[in-house]
Amino acid sequence: MKPILFIDWDGTLCFDRFWRSSNQKIVEHIQEFLFTQNNTMVNDWMKGKFSSEEINRLVADEIGIGYEELFQIFIQDCETMKVQPKIFEKIAALRERFTTVLMTDNMDCFSRFTSPALQLNRYFDRVVNSSAEKRLKREYNGKSFKDIADMFGSDIRKSILIDDSEETCRLFESLGGQSMQVNSPKDTSFHLDSIR
Repeated sequence: MKPILFIDWDGTLCFDRFWRSSNQKIVEHIQEFLFTQNNTMVNDWMKGKFSSEEINRLVADEIGIGYEELFQIFIQDCETMKVQPKIFEKIAALRERFTTVLMTDNMDCFSRFTSPALQLNRYFDRVVNSSAEKRLKREYNGKSFKDIADMFGSDIRKSILIDDSEETCRLFESLGGQSMQVNSPKDTSFHLDSIR
């Protein structure tokens, strides 16, 4: 069986943010309220304990904006997240030799809006989202990675992970795989080119 190429989403393939098309003051308020003051709730959202509708209602109440308006901005921003076309081309070329798996700690909106809009199934054999798995990548000693390797009958020791998280990279290496950490947007392209 082919080895697996696991690739992260946020900070690895894409650098866009939720609600980014709102005005800067609203974006800053949301960042402070959600990602600084309520980080535990964000983690629970990534584990499927909250829906995007529930989060947007909380945010709308906090910043004093209409829910419908805010949620439409949110959906639009999810559907228009950008990945450099050349990155997708490089991933597509590697599919001859690797099973490609997008492995992301993300929210329900990724599966509902982002993945279909960007047609990610054209580039990845499987898209694994923590909100559907009900666990983050590093939880349970990387069980999500092991489960995917078992599903494809692949040896995780021959697999590669490209991810911006140092902790996740170290965990993957402890499972026997090879990791390539992303420290800047250009790193992802470089790492994809380096795979032989």
